[in-house]
Amino acid sequence: MVKNLSYREKLLELSRIYKISEIQNYIKRKKNLTTSQIEHILKKNKVPIPKDFNVSFFEKNFSKPLSKAGKNVTGFYDDTSKGLSRMVSKTGKGATGIYDNTTSGIASFFVSLWRGIGLAGLNVLNIIPKLISTIYNFFGDLFVNTFSSFYDQKIEEKKAGKIVAGVGYIAIIGVTVVLGYTVIENFKKDNLIFETKKQNEQKIEKNTKIKNDNAKKQNKSKSDPKNELAKLPKKDIKPDKEKTKDPSQVKELVLPNLNLKTDTVLSLFEDVEYDLKKVRYQKKVKPIYFTQFPKDLDEIKDTQLKKETFIKIVLPLVVAENDKILNDRVKLKKIVSKKMTSDKEKLWLRQKLREYKVKNSDMKELQKRMDIIPVSIALAQAAKESGWGTSRFALEGNAIFGQWTWTGQGIEPLNKGKHEGHKILRFPILRASVKAYKNNLNTHKVYSEFREKRSKLRKRNRNLKGTELTQTLDKYAQTGKEYTKILEQIINQNNLSDFETVQLTNSVIKKELNL
Repeated sequence: MVKNLSYREKLLELSRIYKISEIQNYIKRKKNLTTSQIEHILKKNKVPIPKDFNVSFFEKNFSKPLSKAGKNVTGFYDDTSKGLSRMVSKTGKGATGIYDNTTSGIASFFVSLWRGIGLAGLNVLNIIPKLISTIYNFFGDLFVNTFSSFYDQKIEEKKAGKIVAGVGYIAIIGVTVVLGYTVIENFKKDNLIFETKKQNEQKIEKNTKIKNDNAKKQNKSKSDPKNELAKLPKKDIKPDKEKTKDPSQVKELVLPNLNLKTDTVLSLFEDVEYDLKKVRYQKKVKPIYFTQFPKDLDEIKDTQLKKETFIKIVLPLVVAENDKILNDRVKLKKIVSKKMTSDKEKLWLRQKLREYKVKNSDMKELQKRMDIIPVSIALAQAAKESGWGTSRFALEGNAIFGQWTWTGQGIEPLNKGKHEGHKILRFPILRASVKAYKNNLNTHKVYSEFREKRSKLRKRNRNLKGTELTQTLDKYAQTGKEYTKILEQIINQNNLSDFETVQLTNSVIKKELNL
């Protein structure tokens, strides 16, 4: 067998050696069989197929086409060079004629130049078809030979599968990377647009708020020149410098008797972000203590706003007094559990026994009386007795719980009976009224049922709820049980039970405003 035969020729030679009549018949009938068809027939007849190739795949399918294309390019170069030489030669002769024959004049020069340009244009046009033909033949031969070799070449199925799988993986990875990059860039762009829009909205809102606040301040200064809050030094009403950035961190403020207007109070609540919705949710209230109600509280037409303003003023006072009582309960429990008490502790016990009107140093009775008043009951009674902070007793004497007195330190009721000699007890500040109210419920004999039931709830480790104790306060008013029903109604309608577990926010050192 000749060594320089191609793979196809080797197969045909094998068919002749082994006398494969099927292949010979096809050749006689001048039917061209493909290389794979010849392989298939030989394998069917159990003829061994050679695996070696004398001509490499690259040499056969790339070297030869490139060599052929090179020849075509060389021919293109020669033809182009000849055409350009002829063009330059003729153009040169035309130009030389100008110098040799001066008698022909300027007309002869332009004629020769025109002919030279024409020849150059023709040669350029002749070059274009040759260039296209060369490129066409090169790529045509390259693709024909390449795909023919693919068709003739025997490729193993496993290797082919691996190649296809590899290409597929690469394609999937590429698409994933492109899509991921696109999604990330779009997300960044959308996020940037959103943040920019949000910042712009915040700036607009802030500017609008500043303008409104300035307008309010101007209006207040014009309409209410007696407003002393506006004259207060900033250092007296603002928190410390370290706390100014966080409105929630408010000093424990005790606002003196400034005869504040309701608009001023509402502005103060807005400045410190005092919102009852947050209080209900967070169970925290800011330690802001008013000494009296605004005189024009009744002028608020919105009933809901009036009630919320009242609750905002009274709630911190009630919670603060309850906190004091709870601290005393903790201290009392520690002292009672000790075998020996110090002189200082004995002095404190004597003060508390006297405060809660406990006889014979009865520690159990002291523990029963030393306890909080549920916030919902305190708010409901304050609202009922003061008309939500608008009654004459509340505005003139800070009397928000309607406590009676038979001494001269009180406000005379306008419509009392002939045989009634009582007055409504007045107080210097609102907090004093709250403290007196708690002492009254914790010490007076008519409220012993209230204290007894409260103690039982404590022993069961249950939280004190106002609705479970309102029925024991029927002796607080002359209407009896009807009064307790009204209290329950006020608690339920205004959701006052939400404030039962409210505590004061962590505040800085207490500081009273000194004017």
